[in-house]
Amino acid sequence: MYVGICKLVLIIPGSDSLKGKRQVVRSIKDRVSSKFKVAIAETGDLDLWQRAEMGICAVGNDHSHVNAVLDNVTRFVEQMMVAQLIDRQLEIITF
Repeated sequence: MYVGICKLVLIIPGSDSLKGKRQVVRSIKDRVSSKFKVAIAETGDLDLWQRAEMGICAVGNDHSHVNAVLDNVTRFVEQMMVAQLIDRQLEIITF
């Protein structure tokens, strides 16, 4: 079994309040979770208006499949154009 963990750090340039940030984060979470079979949550930078840290997890029986899913999620978030990706960390663990 392979467990893929991905951390995305995003800048939300149009956000001027925590409420505005939460709307963008909720939109990203809802769209990613409905399109891909992954777990996603806001994991850091909770009190910053224009910055969000998202954690994404995928589990599978093939290393390349898990890697491809997380790559596709990252690409999808970038293509949403609601936030700018500034950092991405990825780790796949054999369990």
